[in-house]
Amino acid sequence: MSVFAVICEYNPFHNGHKYLIEQVKKDGDTVIAVMSGSFTQRGDVAVSDKFSRAETALRNGADLVIELPAVFAYSNAETFARGGVEIANSLNVVDKLCFGAEDADINLLKLAGEAFEDKRFKKELKKYMDSGEYYPRAVKKTLEEVYSPALASVVEKPNNILAVEYIKALSGTGIEPVAVKRIGAAHDSTEVEDNITSASNIREMIKSGKNFSPFVPNYTINNPADIKRLERIILYKLRTMSKEEIKKLPDVSEGLENRIYDAARSSKSLDELFEAIKTKRYTMARIRRIAVSALLNIKSEDSKTSAKYIRVLAFNEKGAHLLSQIKEKGSLPLITNVADGYNSLNDDAKKMFDIDILATDTFNMALSEIKACGEDFTKGVIKLW
Repeated sequence: MSVFAVICEYNPFHNGHKYLIEQVKKDGDTVIAVMSGSFTQRGDVAVSDKFSRAETALRNGADLVIELPAVFAYSNAETFARGGVEIANSLNVVDKLCFGAEDADINLLKLAGEAFEDKRFKKELKKYMDSGEYYPRAVKKTLEEVYSPALASVVEKPNNILAVEYIKALSGTGIEPVAVKRIGAAHDSTEVEDNITSASNIREMIKSGKNFSPFVPNYTINNPADIKRLERIILYKLRTMSKEEIKKLPDVSEGLENRIYDAARSSKSLDELFEAIKTKRYTMARIRRIAVSALLNIKSEDSKTSAKYIRVLAFNEKGAHLLSQIKEKGSLPLITNVADGYNSLNDDAKKMFDIDILATDTFNMALSEIKACGEDFTKGVIKLW
């Protein structure tokens, strides 16, 4: 039997996620979920808290849930994948990394990953970027020129993009990539196929009070979060930052700090802020991530560092057996009790963990019913037998 890792957000956990785990566990294998915490890779708050999402994952096939540190979770696809793979590899028990993809041809995905390391690719990509093209379109055009339209079509699909980044990050780890063909509605689609629809569509259902139960396993979300509740805090944060401080945020380059600085002073809402900053070169997700990074005091240097610890959110009996192996074989500090584990970390690790703690405390202000600070210290690891 193998140990599979899945890098995920589960925002929220839906039937498509359950299907992927079921495909992995056909032969009785074990699944470790490396899951984002309080905010997401698209620059938004998670729809529900990380503890609830971890428990839901455990009840639907995952055996162990580990938090992906905020400095990786709220970053671009490359950093998100690198951080998740670093965590998985540090456990020294993982055999395979499983992910959903629109194209489950692992050889095609590997070829796309190899293309990114090609000197010709890098040279042509730089030319497009220097001309003002935004990154996803520049990548597609470069692949078309240097390789083929067929390979370029791979990176047009969002799950494929992450799959390629996972494969790149896995190089040299000994962990085998396993692609499972995505079923049901496309990423961010409002379509419904059988009992599966996209996570973004489910989030819209939750916000509008519609019944989303057919598309998720048996659970409810009673206290959903909404980033609009943090609107004034984000605007305040950006308005109190200098251009030099904004420049130090992840993904800020080529004078973007000037647009952000001016937009923060003239905008009266998040939507207005994002529209004022957006250009054809900068995607909306990138701009939202920059705003979240400002809110959580994440600097560019923070997202470039390596993983410092393994923070456990939830486990079952099989997960407990795995934890005993990880404690013996793992290459990073294992934290199951935050109060004790935090104090044992070195200064660099504490700095990374402080951002996770701030993310939880800030997330709790985005809930319809605000929670107090310190939940990372008061909420114990979830155990289900």
